[in-house]
Amino acid sequence: MRTQRWQDWTIVLLGAWLVVSPFIGIGAISDAAAINSYLIGTAVVLFSFAAIAGPELWKEYTNMTLGLWLIAAPFVLGFASQPGPMGNQIIVGLLVASIALGVTLDKTTPTEGHGPHGHGHT
Repeated sequence: MRTQRWQDWTIVLLGAWLVVSPFIGIGAISDAAAINSYLIGTAVVLFSFAAIAGPELWKEYTNMTLGLWLIAAPFVLGFASQPGPMGNQIIVGLLVASIALGVTLDKTTPTEGHGPHGHGHT
């Protein structure tokens, strides 16, 4: 049985937080910030569950991209004047992007002696 990475479960929780945060007072529940929070939060959860089911780099890159979008969204979608939703999405975006980046770096960095040319011999 494969062990589950804590990173995937953390990103699931962050995505779920995005979905529920407008309902618990972080911004309105029907403006651009909320719609972005619902959509991107749902996508983050789905891609995280997909990564749990079968880890592949493209799923981590997708979550990293979604995290970067969350950082840019307040400025692109025009809710930078709303401190609650803006701060929420930027903080969650930074966390999602950095965790996903860490996973991709971990998966793409060969360990000593296990690189493309080595078999543990130096």
